Amino acid sequence: MGTDLLLLLTAAIWGFAFVAQRAGMEFIGPFLFNAVRFALGTIVLLPLIFFSRGRKRVQRVPLKQGILVGLILFAGASLQQIGLVYTTAGNAGFVTGLYVVIVPVLGLFWGQSCGKGTWAGAALAVCGMFLLTTAGSSRMLSGDIIVFAGAIFWAVHIQLISRLMKRYDALSLAAVQFGCCSLLSAFSALLTEKFSFSGIRLAAVPILYGGLVSVGIAYTLQVIAQKRAHPAHAAIIMSLEAVFALIGGWIMLSEPVTLQGTAGGALMLAAMISSAREQGRARRSAGL
Repeated sequence: MGTDLLLLLTAAIWGFAFVAQRAGMEFIGPFLFNAVRFALGTIVLLPLIFFSRGRKRVQRVPLKQGILVGLILFAGASLQQIGLVYTTAGNAGFVTGLYVVIVPVLGLFWGQSCGKGTWAGAALAVCGMFLLTTAGSSRMLSGDIIVFAGAIFWAVHIQLISRLMKRYDALSLAAVQFGCCSLLSAFSALLTEKFSFSGIRLAAVPILYGGLVSVGIAYTLQVIAQKRAHPAHAAIIMSLEAVFALIGGWIMLSEPVTLQGTAGGALMLAAMISSAREQGRARRSAGL
């Protein structure tokens, strides 16, 4: 029960982070927002890494692998943040959550098999995304498509992380990729956006939530909880971040919630749960 509560708290933090990310776009550009956000997340993890290394021996993450993961993270985070300029926090939460379905499908390229539950989830996801994206304006549709492209990178990121986590310390890997993502975002901001200290000051609350709470605290909670929880069970609970994103956008940003959009979100949530359950059955049959 305690593990489930930690996972639920993680999902809530990540869900409301979409609200913070959406609100931050009112004052600064997406690249600058991510640059500061992931820099704060890196800083939060550094003392945790120092403490964990004092208790056990960990293998350092090679710079090459850390940069590769950071590049994938940068692509996913950037597309998500840019998409949030055009769509709602609720839509972004549901569309991003499709990585739960995309991960096993991408696994086919690595020789991983997909069961009926995964394909059923993929079908539900397609139907749900159609309802969700056609419930809004053409501007929202473009934002949803950008966020979906980001979800593909999130899925690749998860596949890559699952391999590296078996060899390297999780917190060290997180810090390296966060730092790399922050630097790439800062460089992109210098090339494409107008830097503004006043904008950063006005967006301070969303940035602090996105960096310290969403990246720093929630990631730590996830690591602690997933030491005991089954991965598929954890994925089901954490997929509720989409629901929290919808609720947060409705309450805090007064984003409209239509019946068609709600139906689409429900189908997408069902797709996430179906896919996660299928992954759980596959792991149990493999003895994992």
